[in-house]
Amino acid sequence: MPASIKDRNMSKKTEALLDTLYGKGIEKISVIHAAFGETPHVVAMVEVDESLDYTDKLEKAFMLTNSISDAWWKNEGVTPMFPDASCRSTSVGDMVLIGKTKYKCDSMGWSKI
Repeated sequence: MPASIKDRNMSKKTEALLDTLYGKGIEKISVIHAAFGETPHVVAMVEVDESLDYTDKLEKAFMLTNSISDAWWKNEGVTPMFPDASCRSTSVGDMVLIGKTKYKCDSMGWSKI
C-alpha cells in the first residue's frame, strides 16, 4: 500500500478513535467575567453536551468555573483564557455566551441579554 493511502487511513482511524474518546455533540461556550465593575473579558471556554437545554449548559459552565476543592481552570472540559496565574470564580453579574446568545448570571438563575 502506498504511503499516502496508508497515512490517510491512519488519519481516519485516529479521527474515529478521538470521536469515540471525546464523543461528538460537544459545544464550546464562552464564560465572560464582567461583575464587580470589570471590563467584560472571556476567561474560559467550557465544553458542554450540545443536547442539553440552555439552562443546563449555563449551570454546567457556572459549576465548572467555580473553585470547590481545586482551582476551577483545572476542571476537565475547561480551557482557561485569562492572562494571569489565577482567576476568580464566576459570580453574579458575569455572563455566558451560547452561540450568539448571551446570558447574565443573576442572584437566582439567568437572564437573556
